[in-house]
Amino acid sequence: MIPFNMPLYLGTEIKYIKAAITKNHQIGGDGPFTKACSDWLCQNAQIPGAFLTNSGTAALEMTALLAGIKPGDEVIMPAFTFVTTANAFALRGATIVFVDIRPDTLNIDETLIEAAITSRTKMMVPVHYGGIGCEMDAIMAIARRHDLLVVEDAAQGVMASYKNKALGSIGDLGCYSFHETKNYTMGEGGALLINREDLIEQATIIRDKGTNRHDFLAGRVDKYSWVDLGSSYLPSELNAAHLLAQLEAAEMVNQQRLNLWQHYYERLKPLVAAGYIELPVVPNHCQHNGHLFYIKTASQQERNDLIHWLKQHQICTAFHYTPLHETPGGQKFGRFHGADRFTSNESLRLLRLPLYFSLSEPELEQVVAEIVAFYKR
Repeated sequence: MIPFNMPLYLGTEIKYIKAAITKNHQIGGDGPFTKACSDWLCQNAQIPGAFLTNSGTAALEMTALLAGIKPGDEVIMPAFTFVTTANAFALRGATIVFVDIRPDTLNIDETLIEAAITSRTKMMVPVHYGGIGCEMDAIMAIARRHDLLVVEDAAQGVMASYKNKALGSIGDLGCYSFHETKNYTMGEGGALLINREDLIEQATIIRDKGTNRHDFLAGRVDKYSWVDLGSSYLPSELNAAHLLAQLEAAEMVNQQRLNLWQHYYERLKPLVAAGYIELPVVPNHCQHNGHLFYIKTASQQERNDLIHWLKQHQICTAFHYTPLHETPGGQKFGRFHGADRFTSNESLRLLRLPLYFSLSEPELEQVVAEIVAFYKR
């Protein structure tokens, strides 16, 4: 069986986890490993602040608190995304305004955003699908014209960039995920990236359960107390230790994933030339990170038949999101602005192939061979 995903494991993670327990004697949050991960994120993304969180969801929820989202506000995003992109803001009472995607990158169509803005719009949340950057220059220009916040959902975007700027570092705020399905993992975890100095102090309070505990630990107050809204968004040092071992090897891991991604691309191009499938599109000004590899079939039925064929040959594959505007939650907490020309149709044709650090070349060749065999029937 070739699995769809295998969590990254390099072998050095255990050493760091053991050090957290036996050397540092700290397994709660905000210890040396948490700080080291945060420092790495700041340096890699060239941003003033980064906060490790217990999930990518937690990072998004922190942005909603930082932005002061309240009932009646509107937040613009694509419907082709994971539920937490929307849920983080719906929790604060916002109405989610979905906009159609581009058929090439499957990212939000930046040319449709401005028409969806109303007097109640508070922010935009571009989602960098598969680690391929949205058109951030256009999105940031819209944000400046309308005085809106931009939160990048870069859950899949660690080590990817747009015009040489790290994904997650271009908007006011950015969010990463370190779930076990991501390129770098702490099991469950994420990070909030802050590109504005004036938001760092408030983010510290929010992550410290709404208290000024950070000021207390720094000796600026003689006791800490509840000062604002917040929650328990801090991960364990054990998780941070696991993650740091992988971040320190990020370049090597990234190159291996890019090699696998490119191998898929080259081997499947003949099926594109024959008119059977479509492959991912990466704009020249974007550097992706090999997070996922997908093909697009001619129809949903063809995709389902291919999934069944590959499963019969011991290969696990997966489709991706059900567009949020088609779900009960999306209809309850949001609306779709304009026409759904591509979101639903593209989601029905998309099939993700196995892609993970330890995927071997013979295994990849087996996946390709079975896809070719399916179309040669």
